[in-house]
Amino acid sequence: MKGVTKGQTVRFGIIGCGRIAQSHLQALATLPEAKLAVAVENRKAAGEAVAEEHKCVLYADYREPAILDSIDAAIICTPPSLHHDIARHFLERGVHVLCEKPLTIQSEQARSLVALSRERDLLLMMASKFRYVDDIIKAKAIIESGILGRIVMYENSFCSKISMQDRWNADRGISGGGVLIDNGSHSADIARYLLGPIVDVQAQNGIAWQGLDVEDTVRVQFLTQGGVIGTFDLSWTITKESPHYVQVFGSDGTLQIGWSGSKYRQDGSSKWVPFGSGYDKLKAFARQLGNFVGCLKGRELPIISAEDSLASVQVVEAAYRSASRNNWLRVDGAA
Repeated sequence: MKGVTKGQTVRFGIIGCGRIAQSHLQALATLPEAKLAVAVENRKAAGEAVAEEHKCVLYADYREPAILDSIDAAIICTPPSLHHDIARHFLERGVHVLCEKPLTIQSEQARSLVALSRERDLLLMMASKFRYVDDIIKAKAIIESGILGRIVMYENSFCSKISMQDRWNADRGISGGGVLIDNGSHSADIARYLLGPIVDVQAQNGIAWQGLDVEDTVRVQFLTQGGVIGTFDLSWTITKESPHYVQVFGSDGTLQIGWSGSKYRQDGSSKWVPFGSGYDKLKAFARQLGNFVGCLKGRELPIISAEDSLASVQVVEAAYRSASRNNWLRVDGAA
C-alpha cells in the first residue's frame, strides 16, 4: 500500500466541518504523528472557525486542485449522499480515505470504491468507532475463547429519543434513509465484528411517530453464517433505559456490553465478571485515527477493512429491501 515515510507527519484534510467532524478533529489533535492541513466547508462561518482553531487552509470545494499537494489522506464528514463522489475523487488522485458511516448509500457504489482502492493500492476505511471501544475488543476475545460456549443469540439496541424534524438525517435524498442507515451501519458492523458474516436479514419498520420522510424506528432480525440469530432495535423515537447496548447469549454463558462497563457470567455461577470501563467516544475516535495512521506507516493492519465497510452497506441495503417486501432476504455478497 502507498504509505508515508517513517518520520513523516500524516497530513489530513477534513471534508465537511459539521457535528461529526468535531469528534474527528478532537481525536486528530491527540495524535503527534498527524496534523490537519486542510478543511473543506462551503458554509463560510463554520469553515473559518475550524481553520482558525486548527491553523489550516480552508477551501469551499473539495475539487480544488491545490488540496492534492497538501494532504496524504481525507476524512469525509459530509452527508451520506456525497460520500461516493468525494471518496472517488480522492482515491482517483492517490489520496487515502477515511469516510464516515455509511460508506455509501448503495452497495454498488461501495463495491466500486473498494475496487478502486485496491487498484490504486490506497487505504479505504469506513469510520466505525465501536470497533475501537475497549469493551467490544475484549468482548470479541472472550467470545472467541469459548468460555461462553457456542454463541446462540445476540441482541443490540441503539434507541434514544431525539427529534429529527429539522436535521438532514430525515431527508432521504441526503441521508439515504432514516435510523436504519444511520445507526444500523454501526449495528451491522459490530455484529459482524463479534459474530462473523451476516447472511440473511428481515426488517420491520415501527410506528412512524415523528412523521418523517424516513423510518424513525426499526427492528432488524438476522442470521449469521455460523448460525447465530440476532436483532438490532433502532429508534429515534423511544429510549430504552438499559445499561448495556449489546447482549450475547451462549450455550455456557452470557455477556453484556454496557455504556459504563461490561461483564460476563458463565452458567452455573452467580458471579458476574466485569471487564472494560465502558464507552469513551473520544478514545474510540483517537484509536480509529491512530490505526489509520499506523496503517499508512506500515506498522499496523486495518481493524476495519474496505471489505468490512462494504459488508456493512450490504447488510443495511438488504434490510431496507426486506422492510419494503416484508420478508427475509439474502444479503448480497453472503456465501
